[in-house]
Amino acid sequence: MPKDKAKHLKDQGTLNPRAHAVKVPIFSENPFFDPQDLIQVKYEMLRAVAKEGQPIKQVSAHFGLSRPTFYATKRTLEQEGLSGLIPKKTGPKKRHKLTSEVMAFVEDELTKNHTLNAQALAKRIQKKFNTQVHPRSIERALAAQKKTD
Repeated sequence: MPKDKAKHLKDQGTLNPRAHAVKVPIFSENPFFDPQDLIQVKYEMLRAVAKEGQPIKQVSAHFGLSRPTFYATKRTLEQEGLSGLIPKKTGPKKRHKLTSEVMAFVEDELTKNHTLNAQALAKRIQKKFNTQVHPRSIERALAAQKKTD
């Protein structure tokens, strides 16, 4: 497999970390099938059960994945279609600690003392709101705010 494809799969979160465990002959015999492409491996695993009637336990083992992974993948495919096999970003989707109220407080504190750094602001947020915020999060929020101003 070309290096850039492996990098692309890794960047997209679809690089199969257990590619070495895929023991299905077609993945070693046909260059179209790539054991490092996790989406392709999962799809072919589901197809082997649905179209060829192979037992789930055996198929999961041959594709290097667990039975719970099989069932989760099957459920996702049924609910969301093929695009559901693409991994979603984990973690918070937006700033949940740096609310508008907290950011107003940060702006107020910076107005009073423009030399405050993010670490000092984080301590003040902790004291006032009882919310722990990483200083880098504050820096990113302030930078984003500057871009919109």
